[in-house]
Amino acid sequence: MSPDPQQLPMFRIDVSADASSGRLDSEIDTGDLIVALLRQVVANQEQQNQLLRELNHQMNAAQRQRATELGQWKDANPELARCCRSAAETLSRVQTQFLHNLTDEIETHEDSLLDGEFMLNEFVDRFGPRLAHLNGVLQVLSQLSYAPNAPR
Repeated sequence: MSPDPQQLPMFRIDVSADASSGRLDSEIDTGDLIVALLRQVVANQEQQNQLLRELNHQMNAAQRQRATELGQWKDANPELARCCRSAAETLSRVQTQFLHNLTDEIETHEDSLLDGEFMLNEFVDRFGPRLAHLNGVLQVLSQLSYAPNAPR
């Protein structure tokens, strides 16, 4: 049976003894590909770094503007700023006492808090909202407080 010339395979397999020449070309192509990919990675990292610098600049500008406005408010309302400072100090003592009560409650009911989800939910419902609101009010008063030695 002789092969029909019309049905010869469409591809060619190189079975020569010198297989290293074909392999070298593919290694060079692979090396070029890796270098190109690494260049793309570096370019993308540089772009990402630039975006992060711009974001940082925007955030710093907004923070500086807020600090300036807050300083202007304190200068325009020095008495109210002093009252906020006094209220913040008092509320800080209240917060300290509240935290003592909270930790005492935890120590007293440690076993029931660990064992029962109901008791844990009751504890969180009892102390959580007050603690969150107290922290929020204290933060606002602290920001509005008069601080004569604070740099602007």
